[in-house]
Amino acid sequence: MGWKQVANKKRQDRDGAIARFRSDDTDTLNEYTRANGAQIVEHIKNRDTGWTAENVLRAYIRRAIVAHEETNCITEVMFVLAIEEARRLDEEFANTGVLRGPLHGVPISLKDLYHVQGVDSTIGFTRWAYKPRSEDGDLVAVVREAGGIPFLKTNVPQTLLSFECVNPLWGRTSHPLKTTDGKHAFTCGGSSGGEVALLALDGSPLGFASDVGGSLRIPTHFSGVYSIKPTPGRITHHGVADPYPGFEAIPVCFGPMGRSVADIKLSCEALFGKSRARVPLPFRKELNLLPHGKKLRIGYYLSDGIVKASPSCQRAVIQTVKALRAAGHECVLFGPPNVLEAMRIFIALTAADGYKTLTSHIGPDPPEPSLFLVTLGPKLPKFLRELAAFVAEKGMKDPLFAHCLRNSRRRSVRQFMEAAAEMQAYNDMWNKNVWEAHGFDAIIAPAFAVPALPHGMTKTLSPLAVATFLYNVVESAVGVIPVTRVDPQLDQLTEEWEGPFKPKSRKSKSATPAESATATSTGTENVPANAEREFPHDSGPHGSKMIEAGVYYGSMGEPKAYRPDEMEGLPIGIQIIGRPFDDEKIIALMSLIDGLLGERGFGPGSSSKYA
Repeated sequence: MGWKQVANKKRQDRDGAIARFRSDDTDTLNEYTRANGAQIVEHIKNRDTGWTAENVLRAYIRRAIVAHEETNCITEVMFVLAIEEARRLDEEFANTGVLRGPLHGVPISLKDLYHVQGVDSTIGFTRWAYKPRSEDGDLVAVVREAGGIPFLKTNVPQTLLSFECVNPLWGRTSHPLKTTDGKHAFTCGGSSGGEVALLALDGSPLGFASDVGGSLRIPTHFSGVYSIKPTPGRITHHGVADPYPGFEAIPVCFGPMGRSVADIKLSCEALFGKSRARVPLPFRKELNLLPHGKKLRIGYYLSDGIVKASPSCQRAVIQTVKALRAAGHECVLFGPPNVLEAMRIFIALTAADGYKTLTSHIGPDPPEPSLFLVTLGPKLPKFLRELAAFVAEKGMKDPLFAHCLRNSRRRSVRQFMEAAAEMQAYNDMWNKNVWEAHGFDAIIAPAFAVPALPHGMTKTLSPLAVATFLYNVVESAVGVIPVTRVDPQLDQLTEEWEGPFKPKSRKSKSATPAESATATSTGTENVPANAEREFPHDSGPHGSKMIEAGVYYGSMGEPKAYRPDEMEGLPIGIQIIGRPFDDEKIIALMSLIDGLLGERGFGPGSSSKYA
């Protein structure tokens, strides 16, 4: 069969499996689907009326179908086997009165890459269709041992190297929230896009995904849910479909996505250090408790020195800083050092084989447009690559893309090893100049420069992912929580986002309310929202400063990647960053900040307002 025939058959198989469970019941947001994972376990444990593993699962199946019909998020359907498993759990509990484990009766969704016995792991390649796996991968096995019930898999972008969730086999997954014209015009992000679309519409209480450059964090930020990118190795990586086998220079991190911090904590307690995890370190409950009354020292920034975050994404950080300061914690504005070097290293390592391994699995499938610019550099002869970079820098006024293009090339084994050594040196520098020099308990940063992007726009904006893959390079534990939503009244572009970097005098006009919100902890000096300019950024060999030119934001009145009027209501998250192995502390900080920010329309059941 040709690729179209394979895709059509796989979709027909999926749709047929879904049709068997489609219901006329419109009450798909109910007490089951409004409960988080921990609450589901507690209700089943207490034998509350109606709370059985099977009833909970059937409720989430009905809601998952609604989410899929809105967004096209489901790939593999495992409903029949999941119901059989739920019945076994219910019978076991009825006979023993003992829960199987901490995830007892919790329906679990899985990013398509996780192996499940008897099920394909296509990750969007038609060549990988109809090749069911002979056994569960390690994470799936651990989930089952803990009482979780895997019931479906979710969509990803072709090669996993994109934050636009589309591939020729399963098609495009859209953002879970409708825009004002009633259409799903925005991307859900990637590569864990299908997973986040399902969760944001309450189609699952808990899911598992992966992250090598932002694949957990970008879609989480786009869609208003919660996640953690753990320290590499804390959750087992065995038993997944890997489009880049042998690539270990930047470790892939596997982690949970959920609708609350409680979901994130529950899953990490169940999975940290289990099975063949590279780091056999279980969840340390004592580190999940912040010392009572301790004044925390939190670093934060509004821009990474490379791409200036949009007004809405800066506002999310400012709102968080205000909440922390009001609770008595110290928040210190600082400039992250030499982020351009982290970008150079990330590109040097991931592009070292010219993306040959990643793209080799595409076969007869049409390549997705989002891959064109990402993989362009290694395809070009050196002189053409340099010419294209020159045109991008001088003609298009986009020095960031020019920098990426120059570094996106094949490397010899020796050059690859040199880049790996440079990554270690960067880690040492970061530890010395950030953690040791400032003594931060954590860092608050924009999760991304912009909210969810319109479909198709990501193909030219891959450099924006520097916001997330910086923390893959330094191997930090990073949590993401939703903070606010785009508000056109507050989040319009100003002259600060127009054209190239132009420092302003401190004698400029009085601070706006948003700027005043970043006042220092003493409250005696206003630090304007653009105060990151007061901190020098060593931007690497090219000596370039922050890139905030119209190539990303457009000229005044004609924004490109950022359209606050069209983006009204889209979620905005933040990154909460810790040292490697600070995972439990980051979860505690996620809980603290989530509580300080208060009720703001996120969490189980919140999709009813925005669906």
